[in-house]
Amino acid sequence: MRHSPKRSGLLAAIGLLVLAVLLLSDPAATLKAGIQGTAIWWDVLFPALFPFFLASEVMLGFGIVHFFGTLFDPLMRPLFRIPGIGGFVMAMGFASGYPVSARLTSQLLEQKLLDRDEGERLVAFTTSSDPIFLIGAVSVGFFGDARVAPLLAAAHYGSALLLGLLMRFHGRKPARSEPASIHPSGQASASGQDFRRRSLFVRSFRAMHAARLRDGRPLGQLLGDAVASSLKLILVVGGLMVFFSALLGALRASGLLLALTRPLAALLGAAGLPGTLADSIAGGLFEVTLGANAAGLAAGVPLVFRIAAAAFVLSWAGLSVHAQVMSLLTKTPLRYWPFLAARLLHGILAVLLVFLLAGPLLPEGAPSSGWTTALPAFWSGSGPGETALRLTRFAAFPASAAALTALLLLLGFLVVLQWFSNRMYNRQK
Repeated sequence: MRHSPKRSGLLAAIGLLVLAVLLLSDPAATLKAGIQGTAIWWDVLFPALFPFFLASEVMLGFGIVHFFGTLFDPLMRPLFRIPGIGGFVMAMGFASGYPVSARLTSQLLEQKLLDRDEGERLVAFTTSSDPIFLIGAVSVGFFGDARVAPLLAAAHYGSALLLGLLMRFHGRKPARSEPASIHPSGQASASGQDFRRRSLFVRSFRAMHAARLRDGRPLGQLLGDAVASSLKLILVVGGLMVFFSALLGALRASGLLLALTRPLAALLGAAGLPGTLADSIAGGLFEVTLGANAAGLAAGVPLVFRIAAAAFVLSWAGLSVHAQVMSLLTKTPLRYWPFLAARLLHGILAVLLVFLLAGPLLPEGAPSSGWTTALPAFWSGSGPGETALRLTRFAAFPASAAALTALLLLLGFLVVLQWFSNRMYNRQK
């Protein structure tokens, strides 16, 4: 049954009023939680995500996405029913974490390189945590043992790939019998036999060259536009991060979080799982950092169950990430419910993989040291369900310098690749 606009507006107004009262019920707790969310965004998310946002904008302008789209098309279509350009989104999403893949998917939809079903499939399984957060913050910081990382990473990324294989059944079957190729004109074309008869690398370079010509912006303007767009996006991510941190702090201070924690504890107990992990799941429903931190600090719970809880939280991603993703996709035809169902399924698959892989990958003995000192060290001094995540020290090579160096190397690679593509394209004419 469809609600009238008047009734929907009334419900939204009531919800906002209740939210305002909740946030004002304990201003001190709300302020403290908001400050913690701001610290996490500024110390961790900003330096981790901004270089990837900037790089993705530049790579789109240079046509490098079209290059990978043509190159990966023979692999991505049979496996995931997604154009080859999704291979680039998958790599960037796994490497840089949420919500980078949603940003790239929205840009590909704007350029009409994906349809709605392909976009929903793509963003569903490429929304994942980044390795630095999974290893540095969760494994080393929250669990205090880097040997947790292999099991956690295998469960998280392995379940993402399984989810991609399952999501290939989402949406309508394609009407065409043969896959389309990204033609140098930039349009998907099932004809163009001459284009498809060329070698795969030649087709990839020609597609990149044509995309660069269509963009036409000089390097200076491209960088300026990329910086402006990336800053706007990272501010949206930060605002949502602070809001959900403050909301969770208000829920905890008011005692309303217990109304969610107690049923979760009973549900976990009925499933044969430790009920003390309910605090981790409840926090992770709203914000992934809070839930993962609570899983690492859960006292008296076997390690495999704590890793399973962290894997679920990382794969579910929290309502904060959900809001970030949907804010990026608001101008696209993508729907929220496939993404919501995919996040829940991702979490369940990750938990199952933790138990399946725990035999060979579960660490034993005391926490290891040595190579863990080369990673960013995170420290949290709060109890379960709370977070005071702070970046306390880096290795000899700071993360900011590493990000800047990687960005400069990427720009240099793109310039060389563009020069090589121009020469190859002119030779083929």
